[in-house]
Amino acid sequence: MILGLLGSVTTLVVLFEMMRRHHLREKYAVLWASVAVMTLVVAAFPGLLAAAARLVGVEVPSNLLFFVASMLLLFVSVQHSHELGRLEERSRTLAEEVALLRLEIETRVDEDRSS
Repeated sequence: MILGLLGSVTTLVVLFEMMRRHHLREKYAVLWASVAVMTLVVAAFPGLLAAAARLVGVEVPSNLLFFVASMLLLFVSVQHSHELGRLEERSRTLAEEVALLRLEIETRVDEDRSS
């Protein structure tokens, strides 16, 4: 119980420090802060996990915890993959725009030299 409380409080402190230093964007901080708060609640009230496991029909509460953690990590991976794909597309578009602008500048410079 103490380890869970200490871990979740430490996570919250690190999150706020990373946000303060602009090393973590708010949209990701909300997700991780939610995880830390849920960890804090489960660590403070372990009976909640057992009750939730009974509610969904899982025999061992730790299995429910591992399943939820796995699904969270899967969600984060899919979200980051989506973000990465979007950023790759944006980078490609920007590179093409820069190439076209350079070509336009070179063309104008060549026209000015020939005039």
